[in-house]
Amino acid sequence: MKPLSVPSAAHAGRKPGGNGLGRTASVAPASGADIFAKARQFTRLSEVQAMGLYPYFVPIESSTSTEVVVGGRRIVMVGSNNYLGLNHDPRVMQAAQDAIAKYGTACTGSRFLNGNTDLHERIEARLATLTGKEAALVFSTGFQTNLGVIATLVTKNDVVLIDKLDHASIVDGCRLSAGETIRFRHNDMDDLEAKLRRVRGRAALIVVDGVFSMEGDIVDLPSVVELSAKYDARVAVDDAHSVGVLGPTGAGTAEHFGLTDEVDLIIGTFSKSFASIGGFVAGEGVVIDYLKHHARSEIFSASMPPSACAAVLACIDILEQEPERRLQLWENAERMRKGFRSLGFETGGSVTPIIPVVIGDDLATFEFWKRLFDGGVFTNPVVAPAVPERESRIRTSYSATHTSDQLDFVLDVFARVGKSMGIIS
Repeated sequence: MKPLSVPSAAHAGRKPGGNGLGRTASVAPASGADIFAKARQFTRLSEVQAMGLYPYFVPIESSTSTEVVVGGRRIVMVGSNNYLGLNHDPRVMQAAQDAIAKYGTACTGSRFLNGNTDLHERIEARLATLTGKEAALVFSTGFQTNLGVIATLVTKNDVVLIDKLDHASIVDGCRLSAGETIRFRHNDMDDLEAKLRRVRGRAALIVVDGVFSMEGDIVDLPSVVELSAKYDARVAVDDAHSVGVLGPTGAGTAEHFGLTDEVDLIIGTFSKSFASIGGFVAGEGVVIDYLKHHARSEIFSASMPPSACAAVLACIDILEQEPERRLQLWENAERMRKGFRSLGFETGGSVTPIIPVVIGDDLATFEFWKRLFDGGVFTNPVVAPAVPERESRIRTSYSATHTSDQLDFVLDVFARVGKSMGIIS
């Protein structure tokens, strides 16, 4: 059987051509051809399901901050991006419930028209302060934020330069733009400079992830900023996995490197540290105003539900009032990274709470996932095209609220499975 190619839900489709279960063979156009033919030729799903190794769309029946219930069985969750452990914090849940009582369950319209509330504007003010920018704009999802920002700002004759491992939402934002897209090798500043030199004189935007979600490494932002100044380009950093995690106050990658004033746009999501749904962009006031009135993914999408807004505001309060949460997150991450490496697992260049365990082969990765799952550990298997060929991995990520006993349990299960499969000795 041809190896299954399934991008992780957290980072699906980084490479052009990637889709939900790998590439489907193209169907030659013919008179009377059926548009659904490609779907009928897609057999890998049923093949992997028949093997008992299908790892996606697992129905979670209930959850706590660090555990989920699947099939009536409690499983330790190390596959979510609940970095600060706030998705079950009583204060966050109460804020969401209070907002439902006051505003209802939805705005039933776009912010541009009838869907703007004082909660949306309060988030924007708080995020502008947190990120050190003049203004911020809230979108309905993080994915829509990148679509709207890039497609709106990068127009005909402009150029956007992106890291080859940037998130799928950045890739798709580039596809929607009318400008030229240029990809540079992952965190390779010599390659970035060579490509900036080639387009010198054109309006350019460099877009990078702050923390790369499949690798757990951090962008070389000082070099990106230096090159942007040298070649008169603007810089946008997608801090989806950085806000609440990096920087002395949790403001993200720019704060982490002391480069807040040198980064033009800071983009983020609420679906990770802020235990909600939605996204934002922060930057110069005139740029935010322009995006507010031109970004199609903002204007033509229903706005974030008030309950989601209230949850974000509560999370920002907790981030500011309880810095020990972020410190505990890092302590947990370092403990796990050291534990995996001491067992003999390959964790790549991870230096953040995202820690991949590289397996290599696609089917071996699915089998590894299944054995972990059966052993009581919920992880994310990630294969090509979401990661390079032969670098399939188990993606783990950690929370401030994981207990020592839970982390020890995860390491014990990984050790048992790794030895039984010959991944480690």
